[in-house]
Amino acid sequence: MNRLIGVNSNSYHNFTLNEAIEGIKNAGFKYIELTATKGWTEHVFSDMSFKELIFIKDKLSKANLIPFALSGHCNLMDKNRIEDFKLNIELAAFFGCKYIISSIGEAHIQDKKETSDEVVVYNISSLLPMLNKYDLKLCLENHGRHSTGETIMPIIEMLNSPLVMINYDTANAIFYGDADIYDDIEKCVNKIGFMHIKDKSGLPDEWNFPALGKGYIDFPRVFGILQSYKNNCPMSIEIEFKKEGPKSLDEVHNAVKDSFDYLKNVDIMI
Repeated sequence: MNRLIGVNSNSYHNFTLNEAIEGIKNAGFKYIELTATKGWTEHVFSDMSFKELIFIKDKLSKANLIPFALSGHCNLMDKNRIEDFKLNIELAAFFGCKYIISSIGEAHIQDKKETSDEVVVYNISSLLPMLNKYDLKLCLENHGRHSTGETIMPIIEMLNSPLVMINYDTANAIFYGDADIYDDIEKCVNKIGFMHIKDKSGLPDEWNFPALGKGYIDFPRVFGILQSYKNNCPMSIEIEFKKEGPKSLDEVHNAVKDSFDYLKNVDIMI
């Protein structure tokens, strides 16, 4: 089953977008997920000048990299962050992305507000006209309090919109929820619209996310589950290393290339 697989530019956290473009292209990938995560990785951001954004768009085109998704995490529990997320929707549309990714709470800055799933549904409902206007799909990532697909499912079901699905992060379900990811994926597989394929090593709560094939997640099994349910969702590789981060840019480049080679070796077409 052919599917779109790219690389999340967040794999180049603390490095530039230019360096990410170079490494992702040289590894052999054709797709990139741009990162616009406040307080963490701001490779693209809504306060960039139009000139800067055009430069990035041209750079991607020259590298033959297609921006198919934007990682635009905002706290969707906080109505004050909804306007920020609307700007991220505009940003995703500018780059021609088809998917925009967000956790339900903040991804890397402190949540200023937590609330019920019903309020989350109300806040996200206000975004549906914009998503429809730009033909964008919002995929909610399992993260933090909503650590598994199973915990996100009530929100997805209350929204009942084809424009909102789950972005399943394979390592987050372990790190935040100590979950059996294969069982969890089956529980929400029909609502998974995007996936972060991120490997995991070390203890469940240890920040240790190596290149694909270097941890203990059985990705052929993950792909097998998806295929058995005829779920051909696009995917983005995310590598976050250990807490101290990679030692050098070359380490990141090598991890991205190792991930490409791993997918080829297990007969996953990219």
